[in-house]
Amino acid sequence: MDGVLDLPPHMLERLAAALETGSIGIVPTAAALRSVLGAEAPIELVTRSLAEAERLGVSAPAAGRWMRTLAKAAARQPRPDLVWSGPEMGALQARHTGRVYDELLGSARRTVWLSTYAFFDGPRAFEILGRRMDQVPELRVTVLLNIQRKRGDATPSDDLVRRFVERLWRTEWPGRSRPRVFYDPRALDPEGGGGVLHAKAVVVDDEAVFITSANLTEAAQERNVELGILVRDRAMALSVSAHFQGLIDRRHLSELPGA
Repeated sequence: MDGVLDLPPHMLERLAAALETGSIGIVPTAAALRSVLGAEAPIELVTRSLAEAERLGVSAPAAGRWMRTLAKAAARQPRPDLVWSGPEMGALQARHTGRVYDELLGSARRTVWLSTYAFFDGPRAFEILGRRMDQVPELRVTVLLNIQRKRGDATPSDDLVRRFVERLWRTEWPGRSRPRVFYDPRALDPEGGGGVLHAKAVVVDDEAVFITSANLTEAAQERNVELGILVRDRAMALSVSAHFQGLIDRRHLSELPGA
C-alpha cells in the first residue's frame, strides 16, 4: 500500500472524498484518478494500492475513511512536498511549481509574504495575487523584490527606484489593491558587491511556506529544472515571515514609495 501511504495529506483528502462519495470506485481508471489527484500524482502506484485493497475485500467507502484517518495523522506531522519545474517525470511524486504558486496565492485569507529575485510579465506573474487581493480586501500582502543596477550604469539610486516604481504600478501590477513592496538597497550600490535580495519564497497565513529556486517567470515555473519544498507547518512559516519582518524592522530592506 506504499502508493497510498506516501501520498501527501492534501492528496489523501481528495482521494478519500472521492472514494467515500462514490465519485470513483475502488479500482478507478487512470483518467479518473488523475482528475481527482492532479497530473503530478503517482497514478500507477495509487492504482496498484487500490487494486490490493480490492483484493483484500475493502470497499471504496471503507478505503476512503481509512485514508481520511491517514490524512489527519499526516497533517499533525508536517512533511515537505517536493515541488519541481521542468520536464514531467511520470512516476515521480512531486508537485508542480506554477500550480503551487497559484494554489497558495489564490487561497490566502489573512497574510501573504512573497519574495522573488526576478519577475517578467508582471500582469501574468502577479495575476493570481492581484485578483485575490481585490477579492479579499482585508488580505495583508508584503512583496519583496530586487531592483537591479546594470553593470556600468551610473544612474543615481533614487532615480532607479523612481523608474522601478513607475513601471511597477503603471504596467506590471494587475490589481486595484496594492501590496507593500520592499527592496534591498544594497543591490543599487554603484560599486557593486553589496548583496542582493535573492530569496524565492511564499508564506501564506503563517501556516504554509514554499521555498524554491524558481523566480516569478514563465521559464522558471514551467521549463527550467527548478526545485523547492512546500511545508504546511505553522512554526516554520512564522519563522520565515518573522525573519522577513526583522529585515524590515532593522532597515535592511526599504519600502518602495507610492504604494
